[in-house]
Amino acid sequence: MSGAGPGPTLAQVTRRLDAAGAPYFVTGSFASTLLGTPRATQDLALVIDPTPEQLEHVLSGLPSAAYYVDRGAAREALRRRDMFNVIDLASGWKVDLIIRKDRAFSREELARRRRAEIDGVGVFVVSPEDSVLSKLERASLSGSERQLEDVRGILAVQGARLDVAYVDRWALALGVAELWARVRPPGG
Repeated sequence: MSGAGPGPTLAQVTRRLDAAGAPYFVTGSFASTLLGTPRATQDLALVIDPTPEQLEHVLSGLPSAAYYVDRGAAREALRRRDMFNVIDLASGWKVDLIIRKDRAFSREELARRRRAEIDGVGVFVVSPEDSVLSKLERASLSGSERQLEDVRGILAVQGARLDVAYVDRWALALGVAELWARVRPPGG
């Protein structure tokens, strides 16, 4: 591995998504680091919403000499609305490409994405509120305290800018209201 930041890998993957017209946003640890308290990670996670044709365009732009991607797994991930990985062979950066779930929250999450910069690359990033909600969902499924620490970091940095009413509404709908109550800011 080169030890370099994710910029070149992120730029290549998001350029391919943009060229294909496939909507996306950065989520996971990189998003929560941007929106909250920084932490080290070697993985990028992007939620993507491609058509089959857009996915083929993205895959065709990732040469096998530079990127490992199982094209069959990518097509199956789209069919099952799951995820697949792309690995930059030069740097070792892994990109989890997560197909957007077919549900109201995930559609709204995509619609609320925002422009930001990560390692010098202009990208779309999940909103702070939606990052909180997705991390609460992951914590609920995995029992991961790390996810809740990420939520606390986002809350600490975002403060009064966070739309608490929005998080309240979706936390109830997503079944994570109890976890939200545990980490929610006092008086918020």
